[in-house]
Amino acid sequence: QVQLVESGGDLVQPGGSLRVSCLAPGISFSMYAMAWYRQAPGRQRELVARITSQGVSNYADSVKGRFTISRDTAKTTLFLHMNNLKPVDTADYYCNARHIITFKYYGGQGTQVTVSS
Repeated sequence: QVQLVESGGDLVQPGGSLRVSCLAPGISFSMYAMAWYRQAPGRQRELVARITSQGVSNYADSVKGRFTISRDTAKTTLFLHMNNLKPVDTADYYCNARHIITFKYYGGQGTQVTVSS
């Protein structure tokens, strides 16, 4: 059973930057689509960014131009680089992995990001 582990969440001032990480042991990025989701208090979980097994990325309109998803194959780690953070970005951030053939799905426990002055 693969367990993804998110880290890097923190309290950040508006306009600041932060990078959150997702360690994905046993995951071969060439066989998995990876994604970041977030869930704010009282709101539904929403897709933030995703990257295909071939490295094509796309973003929610609300974060386009501010967030970047990337991956380090050697370290089997997924990243979400967040710039110009806003209070509305406050949420728990979760990564997930989905096998491109079997659609088997793995997730993590999340990391908390708070944007506040």
